[in-house]
Amino acid sequence: MRTETVQDDTPPPPDGGGAPPAQDAGDAGYSKGLKHRHVNMIAIGGAIGTGLFLGAGGRLASAGPALAIAYAVCGLFAFFVVRALGEMVVHRPSSGSFVSYAREFLGEKGAYVAGWMYFLNWSTTGIADVTAIALYTHYWSLFTDIPQWVMALIALAVVLAVNLISVKIFGELEFWFSIIKVAALVAFMCIGIFLLATSHQVDGHAPGLSVISDNGGIFPAGLLPVVVVLQGVVFAYSAVEMVGVTAGETSDPKRIVPKAVRSIMWRVGVFYVGSVVLLALLMPYKGYSANESPFVTVLSNVGVPAAGDVMNLVVLTAAMSSLNSGLYSTGRILRSMAMSGSAPKFTGVMNRHQVPYGGILLTSGVGVLGVGLNYWLPKDAFEIVINIAALGVISAWCMIMLCHLAFVRRSRQGLLERPKFRLPGTPVTDIVTIAFLLGVIVLMWYDGGVGRRTVMIVPIIAAALVAGWFATRGRVAQAVAERKRLSEHGG
Repeated sequence: MRTETVQDDTPPPPDGGGAPPAQDAGDAGYSKGLKHRHVNMIAIGGAIGTGLFLGAGGRLASAGPALAIAYAVCGLFAFFVVRALGEMVVHRPSSGSFVSYAREFLGEKGAYVAGWMYFLNWSTTGIADVTAIALYTHYWSLFTDIPQWVMALIALAVVLAVNLISVKIFGELEFWFSIIKVAALVAFMCIGIFLLATSHQVDGHAPGLSVISDNGGIFPAGLLPVVVVLQGVVFAYSAVEMVGVTAGETSDPKRIVPKAVRSIMWRVGVFYVGSVVLLALLMPYKGYSANESPFVTVLSNVGVPAAGDVMNLVVLTAAMSSLNSGLYSTGRILRSMAMSGSAPKFTGVMNRHQVPYGGILLTSGVGVLGVGLNYWLPKDAFEIVINIAALGVISAWCMIMLCHLAFVRRSRQGLLERPKFRLPGTPVTDIVTIAFLLGVIVLMWYDGGVGRRTVMIVPIIAAALVAGWFATRGRVAQAVAERKRLSEHGG
């Protein structure tokens, strides 16, 4: 059994600068049904979800108007991450995304850690999404008597059914989901600007800079609450990396992905930072709550109750869209891992619609645990899971930057050629981004309560990863040997 300690860490470099990059066995069998508009809106829409529509309320209440600065800073680092990923996608498109690149540049252990931490991210994000859906439905009196966990279970069942259809229909649904979310944010920003221009009172206050200056200024609670909420803000930007996952199911990823990356960050930045600035100008920060979307809070206080109902319906759609995107991405990532032996074999199975349903069902199974969390801890469920999801996001983004560093190092050794679409400022931007992300984990400790407990489970996650590696390394070794055999025989 000594073969288990094999060639799992350091993949052999290409034979030379002209050698084609290693292909991912998990890329075979997919349809190419996603078009440019699908990829663009999936990436934008996936990032505009519960982190903004629900999470911004509680973070505004704790950090105040300075939350906009936190969104701007995290948005910059999110841009670095997605730009680095986009460069590697142009090098070699793969539905396995950065897990496949980790396998190519960091070895099998790197791919194993990247994949399972990304699974942790999206499975817990799914719990956050079903929790948000349950909270949104309770906004209407018709559903207030239905337990939160029941609404969460219904939401999970509906989105699971939608996700098991063909990727083309999935892309179309996500396109329109994203259109709804973006249109709603644009409409809200127009309404907010109108309220500012006309000095129309919101919750008994005239909107404007006085709302900020009369309530403690930009940093009403000091600097610490602003840096402490960074983990939640990072979570809000999660899913921008989905542009890499979609690359394996597009007909022309080397043209489509760079266009999507260029457009994602400025649009998301405008929506996030612009929305938070408007929220801070329209109402005192203490008027917002973690239990209600801040957009619903504002519109309900304008004096048009129906506006709150409409926005609540929109954010409900947003949460279901985010859940749908999570099932999509983990299904593809787990299939890539299954083909290399580091995930259960059933997660590599595809149905007749070319959908990797095994991984989707596994992620949904974790979502059922989230339904239980909504039963036992309905008040704390959302904050608990977004903190755990933040760990997954941070590890995934760190892994992307580590892959990019290794990618650039190989290009400097003449082993491969970097595409013209590049991350600027490398390796400085890579290192600074990694340092920032690790710093966010440190800040979580100072959050106290949920944040500190989240950091305390890091050793448990690490132990689970180590145990899982020893359980799967035999299958990984077999997969590595099979790939080597096929490569030697031209297969």
